[in-house]
Amino acid sequence: MRVGFIGLGNIGKPMALRLAGAEGIELSVYDVAPEPVAELVAAGAHASSSVASLALNSDVICVMVRDDDQVRDVLGAVLGVAGDAQTVVIHSTVAPTTPSALADTAGRHGVKVLDAPVSGGAMGAAEGTLAIMVGGEAEAFEAARPALEVMGSKVVHAGPIGAGTKFKLARNLMHFVSFTAATEAQRLAEAAGLDLVELGNVVRHTDAITGGPGAIMHRATTAELEESDFWFGVFDHVRALGEKDLTFALRLADDLGVETPLARLALERLAGGLGLPAPGAPLVEPVETKEK
Repeated sequence: MRVGFIGLGNIGKPMALRLAGAEGIELSVYDVAPEPVAELVAAGAHASSSVASLALNSDVICVMVRDDDQVRDVLGAVLGVAGDAQTVVIHSTVAPTTPSALADTAGRHGVKVLDAPVSGGAMGAAEGTLAIMVGGEAEAFEAARPALEVMGSKVVHAGPIGAGTKFKLARNLMHFVSFTAATEAQRLAEAAGLDLVELGNVVRHTDAITGGPGAIMHRATTAELEESDFWFGVFDHVRALGEKDLTFALRLADDLGVETPLARLALERLAGGLGLPAPGAPLVEPVETKEK
């Protein structure tokens, strides 16, 4: 299988190294920086002098560059020498409308496009354990699948072109909202005189056991739950614990003068988000201003 890889950055390079060490794959690489290219050549890949020369010798072309403009530039160079039945796999996270626009352009040249952003970071790329979320036609997915399965241990065909990008954006929405919530927790812990490094150790330890935020993501719909539904009882227990602990945390935050707007919003929306009836009255009574 002739695979080309363009973009050998922090995640692209370890992804390409996985391909270079795989049986049955003949790998060509291109990057503007010479150092990662030399490392890939030492691992068995062929160095291409340009995107066009790489495209001439590749059936599946993986693209992991910085942004939408660079993806467009790469695709333009590929299409200049494109052959029928080539498949371009875009691993960069781009705007939701970009994949379908690129696929329309490429289709006029007989080239298929997949949007296949990844999750798992440089460590997952190095270990071949990335999650790869793929949008595009089934035929193109099957053409690229052998290469994708070398780079990722969780490869999901999410749907038509653009679905992979939307999948990644939904996943990362949770990721970065959780990061912001973590900063609130750090401020609260710091104000309470706690060890922030140990707090981080505890969070990572317990998330590895429970699954973290993904632990509640088992339903195929966000519709409101019927009381007879199995998940109603499970999530009602989650709601009860969550509302209790969030209430106590917000009272502590008020006592310490720490702003925690995400936690307050979470308390308001937890029940409804779980598909349960939302609480009626406010769960946290306003804290009276203390006299000094």
